[in-house]
Order: sequence, then structure tokens, then C-alpha cells
Amino acid sequence: MAVLLPLSSPLLVPAHDAAARAGASGARTLILDLAGAPEGLKAEARAGAALMLAQRVEAQYMILRVNGLMSGHIDADLGALAPLAPDAVLLPDSYGGDDAQHVSVKLCLHEAEAGLADGATGLIACVSASAALFRLGSYRGATRRLQALTWSAQALALDVGAQSYIEHGALSGPMSLARNLTLFAAAAARVHALDGPYEELDDLAGLQRICMEGKRDGFAGKIALSLAQMRVIAAAFAG
Repeated sequence: MAVLLPLSSPLLVPAHDAAARAGASGARTLILDLAGAPEGLKAEARAGAALMLAQRVEAQYMILRVNGLMSGHIDADLGALAPLAPDAVLLPDSYGGDDAQHVSVKLCLHEAEAGLADGATGLIACVSASAALFRLGSYRGATRRLQALTWSAQALALDVGAQSYIEHGALSGPMSLARNLTLFAAAAARVHALDGPYEELDDLAGLQRICMEGKRDGFAGKIALSLAQMRVIAAAFAG
């Protein structure tokens, strides 16, 4: 059984950016972003993530945001980093339980090769496309690795061609629907719901409001994009 992660305020960090990694090294839970690295920096991102995994301290959790299943990079990501025992993998562009199962099988092979316990690495699936909303019910029972579902307003807005998706700290109707469906899908799958990042970095008041609403509604936490956001999120979800 995968370790249950502290998910109240995980901090997303670009794995290819040494300065960003150094500045975030004290966070309890880090999401090391491989998928966000430019095409020419994928190898550098894997090297940065490997360094962070090697240097992590006790009670610090490391999640890998790997490249998606259709990217052509996920096997290199897992081959290089799964043997270093990350606490979980965050799969972007997940379309349902089949994708979660697919990644779980890949992780099983790497765990066996590295002498790790079967299921040692958890899994978080991210809803990033409109088509994925129609497969949310398929996560229940898909894999015992699955610990949380999350979503990306930015990716979904791009997918539907929205001109904007947030204003004055409030989500648009379509994005609010996607967020709510992710919450219900997580409950149905008996896993945590992790709210996606808030892109307005300077609007900490809006972030706090969304966090309080998320905690009220049943989200376990929210992904942070900066240390300032992480502090606001952690305080909102505390207790």
C-alpha cells in the first residue's frame, strides 16, 4: 500500500530550475514538475528531480509530475526516477481509470527492478481535458495506488477555448463544474480531492477565499505555485 501523502499544500516546483528547487527545498511536500520542462530540458529536469529525491530529509514527501502517457517521455521519466522511490507520481492529462492502471503497471515493473515494495509509489491523476470529465467514474477500483484526483483549470480552459476562466477570485461556470465533478469523482473512488493551482499569484486574498470554500466542500488541499501561496493554503486547510 502506498504511503498516504500530506496533501494540504503541496508546492509545484519546476524540476529543471535549480534556483526554484533550492528556494522550495524546505517545503514538506513538493511536486517536482517534469512535464512543464521545455522539450530541450527534459533530461535536465530528470537530473534535478533525482537530486531532490537524493537530498530529501525525513518526513519530506516528493511527488513527480511526469510527462503524460502520449508525450513520449514518460518511460524515460519513470526509468530514471521510479527506482529512487518517489512517494507518488502525478499523471497529467489522465483520461480515466485505464490511464491510471497503465501507469500503475509501469510503476510495478520499475519497483520490482529496483527492489521496492509493490505499490510503494502512490498515484495522483489530473483531469486536464474536457473528454476526461466523461470518464471520471472509471477511477473507482482502477488501482490501489490511486490516492487523489486533481484538475487543471488552465488546461481545461485552453481545451474548450475559453477567453478566461477566473475573475476576482471566482471560477467561471464551466470551470466550477469541472472542479465539482472532480470532487465528486474523488469521493466515489474513495480517494482525496486535491484542488488545482490558482494562477493569480498576486491575489492571495482570492486564494484564501477559494481555499476556505474548498475545505468547506471537501477538498483535502490545494496545489501551491509559490511559497507565499503555500503558506496561505496551509493555514486555510489547517485543523
